[in-house]
Amino acid sequence: MFRRLAFGCVVWGLWLTTALVHAQLPDFTELVEEASPAVVNISTIQKAQGRFHGNMELPEGVPDIFRHFFGMPEGGPRGQAPERTSLGSGFIVSRDGYVLTNNHVIDGAEQIFVRLNDRREFEAKLIGSDASSDLALLKVEADRLPTVQIGKSEKLKVGEWVIAIGSPFGFDYSVTAGIVSAKGRSLPNENYVPFIQTDVAINPGNSGGPLFNLEGEVVGINSQIYTRSGGFMGLSFAIPMDVAMEVVAQLKENGHVTRGWLGVVIQEVDKSLAESFGLEKAAGALVSQLVPDGPAAQGGLQPGDIITAFNGKDVVLSSDLPHLVGRVRPGTEAKVTIVRHGKTKQLTVEIGALPSDGIAKVNGHNKHKGTPTTNRLGVAVVNLTPQQQKQLDIQGVMVKTVGPGPGANAGLVAGDVITMIHNDLVRDIQDFERVVENLPANRAVPMQIVRRGNAMFIPLRVN
Repeated sequence: MFRRLAFGCVVWGLWLTTALVHAQLPDFTELVEEASPAVVNISTIQKAQGRFHGNMELPEGVPDIFRHFFGMPEGGPRGQAPERTSLGSGFIVSRDGYVLTNNHVIDGAEQIFVRLNDRREFEAKLIGSDASSDLALLKVEADRLPTVQIGKSEKLKVGEWVIAIGSPFGFDYSVTAGIVSAKGRSLPNENYVPFIQTDVAINPGNSGGPLFNLEGEVVGINSQIYTRSGGFMGLSFAIPMDVAMEVVAQLKENGHVTRGWLGVVIQEVDKSLAESFGLEKAAGALVSQLVPDGPAAQGGLQPGDIITAFNGKDVVLSSDLPHLVGRVRPGTEAKVTIVRHGKTKQLTVEIGALPSDGIAKVNGHNKHKGTPTTNRLGVAVVNLTPQQQKQLDIQGVMVKTVGPGPGANAGLVAGDVITMIHNDLVRDIQDFERVVENLPANRAVPMQIVRRGNAMFIPLRVN
């Protein structure tokens, strides 16, 4: 009798444990049934260019470790193919036929085809694309199409369940699930997208497919993976839907995207720099250089300012700033919070338009000339010639040689141009010697240099 009772308790306990586990795990079936009709398969006919990596073609210049997801190319596993069909995913955002996908899915396509869940197929027209955010907007001639629900990616929380629907390796309407691993991720060469990181299984063919929350709303567009093998390794990245819909609005209106531009060169604030600027913690974007007559220069920003907030949103990492600035329409005013000489200030800056090439011009520098001198930093410096000052559009002294001492410890190298030390401008050797002579001992101070045309700050400590 006791054995029967014990056995019954064990069975009851196992059943209860199983029921509790099932009660805690989400059920995606209803979500998938409702959302799948608005997810589409995208194929393109194009001239293949670039290089093949295994069964995946990678565009020139894309680092191998961060890869967009491409479908399986036809016409052979390796080498160049004169014409091929590339598979990707997308989803319908309006009943009159607007479809959103990744730019790299349709880049260079001669023809684009969209296939729906009910097997209908349409040839799509490209409305516009944006390489910086890796988004493309298509249009098919159809009415009363099923659409996805657009969610707010800003409301996503780390640890929240999400699912992806797409066509990995050509297997249409495959569903994978996972959680949000992190938000606001910056990837190499991707300055204007604060990616959502997930552990949802993503593979070639998932490109452009939707990322859903448990409410059935699209919160992201699957775009990239981190991989050493070419396949899924547990790290996938999605474009936030808040960013995507801003791009969609501009693509519908203009066929291209215009981004906000501040006109600054920034660098990360590490522990040593934070100490040298008198900050309590390492945070913000340090302005190392201003584009002449750019929005920041006209708005009153200066080299050495540390941007801690933009339009009321904190700038924790320097990579946060391009995300925030890029989403502001050119011509509008923005509030920029800075720390200057240990004091917090707020400036109003009229945001400009990002140059079409996305690159602010920076100055180079020539070989040094003049009479060298030594100093307590253990370096020899020379005055810039008038020609060098004009070419560089700066004043300062150039490092000729570096010996043992604080200068070497700070990372100075021959050819660096020193323009500011401890918030004091260095225009010539006399300024340099005066400032260096009065530096406080055993305390890190910021020193601005120009190296290979790029301005930056480094911490300097004199013992």
